[in-house]
Amino acid sequence: MARRPPDPAADLPGLAEAISAEAPHYHGHRERLRARFAEAGPDALPDYELLELALFRAIPRRDVKPLAKALIRRFGSFAEVLAAEPARLAEVEGVSAGVIADLKLMEAAGRRLAKGAIAARPLLASWSALIEYLRATMAFSPREEFRVLFLDRRNHLIADEVQGRGTVDHTPVYPREVARRALELSSTAIILAHNHPSGDPTPSGPDIRMTREIVTVLDPLGIVVHDHVILGRDGHASLKGLKLI
Repeated sequence: MARRPPDPAADLPGLAEAISAEAPHYHGHRERLRARFAEAGPDALPDYELLELALFRAIPRRDVKPLAKALIRRFGSFAEVLAAEPARLAEVEGVSAGVIADLKLMEAAGRRLAKGAIAARPLLASWSALIEYLRATMAFSPREEFRVLFLDRRNHLIADEVQGRGTVDHTPVYPREVARRALELSSTAIILAHNHPSGDPTPSGPDIRMTREIVTVLDPLGIVVHDHVILGRDGHASLKGLKLI
């Protein structure tokens, strides 16, 4: 009797089971997460899931949820992960040079977007956009950073420059250097800004004294200090709003 050739269809159930068993479980999770992001937007995702999405490209063949959660535990939030120094990111097991590069690229993109919102507008008329820019740029930095925004007569931004970087609680600031740079740029007004890595934006005594020194130096030159904004993870404080200048 002639033997019948094997029926390929007979093996389909077993083949499907084998493929299912071999497929990494996170493939379906990634597609579901992308779908939720597309349909509901980023606000519908907790920080660790948003970070998972950010890690997909750098780590294409591994479940990244444990790493995302480890990063959030270590640094506190999605924004603080992006702002973390590369050397500290590298201390977390599973974080490669590619992961660090992608995270810092996202941080830079966020800063560019925020800066674009204030680039061609009078800053005093777009205060909320300015605060968003300063928060994106400074609020989550692990070290103090002192920044000066130089404005023209129409209060448009001429330049945004870091005048000093310091430790976790101190940045040296030299009022005459601020004045010199304002004159070089033909700036008629400035906005000062710095961050408090502690997270609390409440002005300190030295913050207030330093601001008043800068006002004293610039006033005879006809250069106005519109405000000094202090940024922290918990919000921001305006010395002008607090009537401290």
